[in-house]
Amino acid sequence: MTEFFEAIRDFTETGGQVLLVIGLLIFVMWMLILERVLYVFIWHKAKKRSAMQEWLARSDKSSWNAEQVRQKIISRLIMNLNGSTPIIQALVALCPLLGLMGTVTGMIEVFDVMAISGSGSARSMASGVSKATIPTMAGMVGALSGVFASTWLTRKVKTERMHLEDAIEIKRTTASA
Repeated sequence: MTEFFEAIRDFTETGGQVLLVIGLLIFVMWMLILERVLYVFIWHKAKKRSAMQEWLARSDKSSWNAEQVRQKIISRLIMNLNGSTPIIQALVALCPLLGLMGTVTGMIEVFDVMAISGSGSARSMASGVSKATIPTMAGMVGALSGVFASTWLTRKVKTERMHLEDAIEIKRTTASA
């Protein structure tokens, strides 16, 4: 276990302080994604069942008021289903920007080494170049992984909205017929 933490420490030293921020950002992003996935597969079903019971308990299912209640039920479920998806999308967009910041700080270090040593020796620039490339790679990996999860969550919400509208619509027309 100590070897694992030493490897992480060495990696963050190689990538610079920005890499720690990127790692924290990716961790938070994936915790939010995990929470959303658990909500979709576990807690949403109970809320959907409760909303359907609320709709079925209504005697009036065909008036203007009933339509407004129907829209409220669907909107409330969709808002709960969306949850932290906008935050996840913002964190996905932030990952490459922090990677770019790591690139800039690494290149500043390269230019400092060049100014101090007075030469363009590859050996003296190597640590700065690695500090420039590793955060960029980490930011891109975090963004790509988050894009897939965010896209899946967005599609799931759209699909569930259609299913909810159909389910409540069917109950409304069969009950009023």
